[in-house]
Amino acid sequence: MKITLNQDPACGETEIIINCPQADEDILRLVAMLRIHQRKLVGTLEGEQHLLDARDILYIDTADKRTFLYTGKAVYESALRLYELEEGLRGEDFLRAGRSAIVNFRRIKSIRPELGGRLLVTMDNGEQLYVSRQYAVEMKEKLRELERSILR
Repeated sequence: MKITLNQDPACGETEIIINCPQADEDILRLVAMLRIHQRKLVGTLEGEQHLLDARDILYIDTADKRTFLYTGKAVYESALRLYELEEGLRGEDFLRAGRSAIVNFRRIKSIRPELGGRLLVTMDNGEQLYVSRQYAVEMKEKLRELERSILR
């Protein structure tokens, strides 16, 4: 792979052009990582790639070594791995919910404690998922931060 960086002070906007014979999995992952920096995620649905706003994602889940982005309307597959999405969405309101899931804190409707220290999270579309005991602490801290910010 050949990488070229051209710096030009007269350039108004950064443009990234990828020339390749075919967009393989590595290229799609590279594009997906670049999109995250714009708070856009690339999701594939029925063979088409879609640009998704991060705020539209309810949660992200993995199954069978595949990563899925859940919105209120559809489920998209991502070329990125869960840890790559987690890193790219750092600073946003996405929190780890378990070994194979990340949840968009802004899209949570309610949180209920469960036996064993887990939390049951209901998303704003009615879907429910569990936050493992390991990650429940982080979720509760995020709730406390929210309460403190409201009281200021």
